[in-house]
Amino acid sequence: MIRVLLADDQSLVRAGFKALLDAQPDIEVAGEAADGEEAVRRVRELRPDVVLMDVRMPLVDGLVATRKITGDPDLEAVKVVMLTTFELDEYVFEAIRSGASGFLVKDTEPDELLRAVRAVVEGDALLSPGVTRRLISEFAARSRQPAAATSLSALTEREREVMALVGMGLSNDEIARRLVVSPLTAKTHVSRTMVKLGARDRAQLVVLAYESGLVRPGWLG
Repeated sequence: MIRVLLADDQSLVRAGFKALLDAQPDIEVAGEAADGEEAVRRVRELRPDVVLMDVRMPLVDGLVATRKITGDPDLEAVKVVMLTTFELDEYVFEAIRSGASGFLVKDTEPDELLRAVRAVVEGDALLSPGVTRRLISEFAARSRQPAAATSLSALTEREREVMALVGMGLSNDEIARRLVVSPLTAKTHVSRTMVKLGARDRAQLVVLAYESGLVRPGWLG
C-alpha cells in the first residue's frame, strides 16, 4: 500500500485529492497538513511514501519544508512531489535542486496524478523530456556558470554519456536508441549513475548533470 501525505493550505484541494487517492486499492492518504511546519512534523510521525506538497503555504512554505524532509537522513525513503498552479513555478527549480522528485500542476488529470504517485514510489522522476529541457534551460538562465565536472570521477565513460543524455531530457527509451542498447541496459546505467552520485532520483540526476558542467545550455535541443 502506497501511503500519501497531503500538504496544502486549502482544505478543498486536500479533500479532492483525498477522495481520489483513497478510492484506489493500492493507495491511501496517511495524513494531511495545512502548512509546511505541520507537514514536516507529520512526515516524521507517519513516514509516508509520498508527500504531495503545495509550494505556497503559510508559516513554513513548501520549499523550506521540502529541504527539511529531503535533508533528513531518517526520511530518505520519503518522496516529495511539489504541487503548483503553474507548470514552471519559479520555486520548483530550487525544490528539485533540494531533492524533490518532481512536480505536478494542481489541475492535472486524475489519471495523471495517480500515475505520478505510483511512478515516484518506483524512483521515477515526474519530469517529461519536454519539461526537463525547459527546466535545464531555466537553470541555465538562473544559475552561475557551471563548475568543471570534477565530481564525476566515479563514473565510467558510458555512465557520463548516459547522464548527459538524461540531463538533456531524454527518456530511457530515447537513450537506448541513441546508444543502440536495450531500454533495460539504459535503465541500468541510469540507476548505477544515481547510486554512485547519491542522487535520490532522476530529477536530481538532471540537476547534477547541469551543475557539474556535464550538460551545458548550448546542447539543448
